[in-house]
Amino acid sequence: MISMRYHAISIAAVFLALAVGVVLGASGLSDRLLSAVSAQRDDLGTQVTRLTAERDALVAQQGAADQFAARVGPAAVSGLLANKTVALVDAGGSRADADAVADLVGQAGGKVTGTVALTDAVGDPARADQLNELTSRLLPAGAQLPAASDTGSLVGGLLSGVLVKGGGQVTPDQATAVLSGLTGAGFVTPGTAPQPADLVVVLTGGALEGVDAGDAAAVTARLAAQLDRSGAGAVLAGREGSAGSTGPVGVARADGPSTAGLSTIDDVQTGSGRVATVLALKEQLDGKAGSYGSAENAKGGAAPGV
Repeated sequence: MISMRYHAISIAAVFLALAVGVVLGASGLSDRLLSAVSAQRDDLGTQVTRLTAERDALVAQQGAADQFAARVGPAAVSGLLANKTVALVDAGGSRADADAVADLVGQAGGKVTGTVALTDAVGDPARADQLNELTSRLLPAGAQLPAASDTGSLVGGLLSGVLVKGGGQVTPDQATAVLSGLTGAGFVTPGTAPQPADLVVVLTGGALEGVDAGDAAAVTARLAAQLDRSGAGAVLAGREGSAGSTGPVGVARADGPSTAGLSTIDDVQTGSGRVATVLALKEQLDGKAGSYGSAENAKGGAAPGV
């Protein structure tokens, strides 16, 4: 007769056998898993090493290109802007870019008359109505705004009188009043009004971020286009990323006829991009325009030919 003790021992033996099988199976699976993970780790390590080497090579190439541009840039632009004046508009650009472009303008025979620095509030849709109303209120007597209703064109029209020769030029006192009004409302940083210039460079950064990035980029693009229409010409120069869909340069290039006369640069952070900015100013004086840089939509290549 089979006792309860026999049943208990039999069941225990079955569970023990199952446990041993699970342990042995898990051990084999673990070994295979560890082997696969180790192989994947080694492969990723190889990829990281390769990508690091490629990055270092690109950095070295960029450094060499910048050194080359720094050496040949002054000779490339020499005399191109003789007796011409240039005003700078900082629309989220870099101080280093502004200083480098100003230096090259001087080496080209031109002179930078000053800088107007815009704040991020200019491109804020939540403040667009306030800025539009302020633009109309600050407009000096006898000056006119463009027929367009968008913020960029209106602000560009107002600043044209301050920055551009022949752009509905205002008196020095009126120019000071315009900039003081914009500064007091938080749209411009404090500074001295530049003397009106022949040409304008609008300096910007890379791609903008946030839900309103495209709208903010459009304000800068259309502001630059209006400054271009008001005088002898303008160049919109941005850093890497600026040629994308949420970058001012990218919006300008996609905006069609309204920005067709504006020259654009998408790599002003590089030596070649800064030289291209000055070459584009000369192009503007000659009544031409183009898009330059390293982005795919830079149809004119690295720089304009002069």
